[in-house]
Amino acid sequence: MTDVQSKIKEMAEHTFGTWNWQKAWKSPMLVTDAEGIYFYDAAGKPYIDFSSQLMCSNLGHKNPAIIEAVVRQAEKLPYVAPGFVTESAIEAVEALRGIMPSGLSKFFFSTSGTEANDGALIMVRQSKAPAYKIISRYHSYHGATPAGLAFTGDPRRGPAERARYTIGGVRFAPDCYCYRCPFGLEYPDCRVQCARYLDYMIKEEGNVAAIILEPVVGTNGRLVPPPEYFPLVRKICDENGVLLIADEVMTGWFRTGKPFAMDNWDVLPDIMTTAKGCTSAYTPVGITAATGKVADFFEEEFFCHGHTYAYHALTLAAIPPAVAEYRKLVDSGLLTRGAAYLKEKLYEVAAKHPCVGDVRGLGHFWGLEIVKNRKTREPFDVKADKLSGKPLMTGKIAAEAMKNGLYMAAWYDTLVIAPPLIITEEQIDEALAILDKALEVGDREAVSTDAEVSRSSEF
Repeated sequence: MTDVQSKIKEMAEHTFGTWNWQKAWKSPMLVTDAEGIYFYDAAGKPYIDFSSQLMCSNLGHKNPAIIEAVVRQAEKLPYVAPGFVTESAIEAVEALRGIMPSGLSKFFFSTSGTEANDGALIMVRQSKAPAYKIISRYHSYHGATPAGLAFTGDPRRGPAERARYTIGGVRFAPDCYCYRCPFGLEYPDCRVQCARYLDYMIKEEGNVAAIILEPVVGTNGRLVPPPEYFPLVRKICDENGVLLIADEVMTGWFRTGKPFAMDNWDVLPDIMTTAKGCTSAYTPVGITAATGKVADFFEEEFFCHGHTYAYHALTLAAIPPAVAEYRKLVDSGLLTRGAAYLKEKLYEVAAKHPCVGDVRGLGHFWGLEIVKNRKTREPFDVKADKLSGKPLMTGKIAAEAMKNGLYMAAWYDTLVIAPPLIITEEQIDEALAILDKALEVGDREAVSTDAEVSRSSEF
């Protein structure tokens, strides 16, 4: 065992591996460098970052403009208590006002997407009292705190509930999951029943304060709604006096092509949460953005929320240069060209592999659903398998890709394709050549049929 391996082993023995069995947290990879769309292990081997780490390194690694801004702030004023105002906070607000959807004009700054959603809960339950219930969806992830896990519909909610580590008052709605419609219908004959059912839930539940939705579901599938979905949800919320929270922690910051995913449907939420891409993960920032309708309530009410690191001067320094870099990227045309090329090539690769049942996504945010039988849509693994400890087919495919220099996040049923927005056509080809080979792992156990790959995001 080398000295480096020994230090990694010692580090792992004294830390908790996140979202994992600790027996699997024995020899994690040491990453020593990163630049552009690549990161490097201790031996100097490059890996294409095809999921932007945790769907957050949107501008790639070692962006000099962001690094320089953070260094300047560190040298000048890393931190003061959030009761003071800093120049970096002033500049962050100015930058956000130029890119946020019109109408979202008041912000609370925390340090993660989880905390951004906690802030939304505070705003909702104070301003809508005595109503207190929150409607979420079964295929969702909204964070790791008691509130975030309570909103979450994916497998991680189970252990949290057993440990009584969640808040109450959350109800779950059917997903906008067109590949596996919960109502057994096909678009457009479904008339977007998944949205219409929300109206029934609100009226039957009573005391509903808000609905929290990811515009395009992130971790749990990259589920893209039909064009009618969000306009109808907005109408239902307005008619019932319910607030609409858009969780854009993953989908914001040009991930789906637009500045924010809700821009794809011209729908304004009452509260929008975002994080990850707002600094391209160079510093940890969460943003809870509210409309005047929500913010005005607190003019005469005590806003019962805050953090020691809220409005952290050092973290906020990354927002203005990140916004500027996004604008440059849009102006260059690379964002649009890359998204179109990625979509075209993903369909080409997926069509060749019987283990790919569905290809769906927007912009630089895609999911490949891995199935045992493309014709019947029988999955290799289901939600309960995620916490069972059994080897998952998506994990096997991702591991094979990793061996050959391609990093992809994998969930129990899908592979996450979310590269940095700066990726070029040549780099997409490089990544998909590795993915093409890795998918053969799934093909070997999939049923060969003449069924075509589904494109459930194309309506």
